[in-house]
Formats: sequence, C-alpha cells, structure tokens
Amino acid sequence: MRYRVSQLAQRLPDQGERYVEAFRHQHMRAVLYAPKDHDPQKPHREDEVYVVISGSGRLRVGEQVTDFEPGDLLYVEAGAPHRFEDFSPDLTVWAIFGPVVEGA
Repeated sequence: MRYRVSQLAQRLPDQGERYVEAFRHQHMRAVLYAPKDHDPQKPHREDEVYVVISGSGRLRVGEQVTDFEPGDLLYVEAGAPHRFEDFSPDLTVWAIFGPVVEGA
C-alpha cells in the first residue's frame, strides 16, 4: 500500500491537533504530523520513529537536543518526554509508532 504526503497533507486539520493517520495495522501505525507554532506532544506508550519530510529544527528528548533536517530519521523511546523545538513553519514528518510498551 502506498501513502502520498501530498494527499494526506490536504487532510490536515487547520486547527488543533496537526496530524492525520495514514494507516493502522495490528501493532503499528503511521501518521503525517505537521505541528504549528509549538509542539504539544506528551510521552507515548509506543516507540516512535520520525522521518523528516520537510523543515528543520530541534528535537528534544529528555535533556538531549538534536538538530534535524529533511531526510533525517529520529528515534524516541516509549515513555520518553519529547517535543520539536525551534522548528521551521514547513515542518512535516512521518511519525511511525511501534507496539505499545506496557508500563511506559
């Protein structure tokens, strides 16, 4: 199955949560995520991988801060506090979630 960024981006809400689910299958799911102004994320119960499609900025995971740019792959362990910071207005990423980790 193929999921096009251009088609999913048209379905992003104008306000509130800035993501649209691409697919969900058994224990994994993928969403197109495009935060605006600030990133209100809270820790997730799943491991998460981001693939940066457009934009640049910084990803904070706990106290560690990493710069990113298009094409980068970013990993966040289940339960880790994280958020995008100082990001450009065009930031768009694939967010891919793995199986739920109990206790995270």
